[in-house]
Amino acid sequence: PAIRGDGEERMEFDLSEEQSLRVATIRRFVETELIPLEDEVEASGSLAPARARAIFEKSRALGFYAMNIPEEYGGGGRSAVDTMLVEEQFGHTKDILVRRAFGNVYESLLEGDAAQKERWLLPCVRGERTCSIAITEPGAGSDAAGIRTSARKAGDGYVLNGGKHFISDGLHSDFFVVSAVTDAAARPRHVSLFLVDKDLPGVTIGRDQPMMGLTGTSHVELFFEDVKLGREHLLGGEGRGLSIAYSTLGRVRLAQVGARAIGKASRLATLMTGYANERVQFGKPIGEFQMIQQMIADSVVEINAARLMLLRAAWEIDRGRDARDWISMVKIEASETLGRVADRAVQVYGGMGYCADSVVERLYRDARIFRIFDGTSEIHRTVVARSALKRGASLWDIGAP
Repeated sequence: PAIRGDGEERMEFDLSEEQSLRVATIRRFVETELIPLEDEVEASGSLAPARARAIFEKSRALGFYAMNIPEEYGGGGRSAVDTMLVEEQFGHTKDILVRRAFGNVYESLLEGDAAQKERWLLPCVRGERTCSIAITEPGAGSDAAGIRTSARKAGDGYVLNGGKHFISDGLHSDFFVVSAVTDAAARPRHVSLFLVDKDLPGVTIGRDQPMMGLTGTSHVELFFEDVKLGREHLLGGEGRGLSIAYSTLGRVRLAQVGARAIGKASRLATLMTGYANERVQFGKPIGEFQMIQQMIADSVVEINAARLMLLRAAWEIDRGRDARDWISMVKIEASETLGRVADRAVQVYGGMGYCADSVVERLYRDARIFRIFDGTSEIHRTVVARSALKRGASLWDIGAP
């Protein structure tokens, strides 16, 4: 599903046979292997190690693990469009189940040299190690450049001090990609990335922050006290931390926020329409009432609009273009569409949608964070507005250069 050029520009919305088979297979995997585990995760707050191992083995056997990583490193090597089609299916279930079944291999690890890839990237692709991104701090959320964690040069290496929080999957991770200031006097500030193993002396895992939703996924504090790092821990060169993060994490944002938000909204729409057909009031299904129909119609329209924007952004990436503006637009549209659809679903379900054992109630709680993490809606609106003021029609006119 992309705008393709082969002599003349034309729009093609049909999935190829391979794409259709992959989407159908992953959807079936999610429905049969992952969704049945949601009750267990909600009840216990975690996923039993034996369950995690089982779904990992099944996913790897089907070739689904680390699909975003190039084939030369053992990954799936999928295009951005193919990746988004898959990620939308991931959005139908809980974050923790997707992480354990399909992996969470960050593309920033591709910035490493051969030795770093051998030590950190390849074990992740094989499912032997797990990584988390550690950028957010109490005083630096959307403002990634405002971090205070520092890496002071010491001999041939560095000494890391500071702290991070809201580190997703931190309890399960074996190592972290950590942002730190390497030259506070430089303007702009000199921020670099480091590969930090969890068992290094001076690394402490703090509390797991309780959350409104995302049950089962840990969000921990990290503390670094005089952690000694060698040059081999520096990822991508000094001072390149923010540029690497912005370039590689943009695709992560598009997938794990944009595509998965659309997947969650699609599941909610399915639940909503099914309930509207079954629930009878005043002698007929509530789906026959115009006010219910309006909520369903608005949800369908908004989901499809967000999906088309997602695929356009992915197409821009596959063409080798700078897609940052498109990613910001998708982040806004997909996350806010999910919020509206989740709210409507609760309304259609009525009192049953407010019950704690309702799937709709769980999805409603999970939906709220999508407008916050990976940059708030307000931050991304600023990005889009500034670009529009600078670029003018080229940002929205399909015929503009």
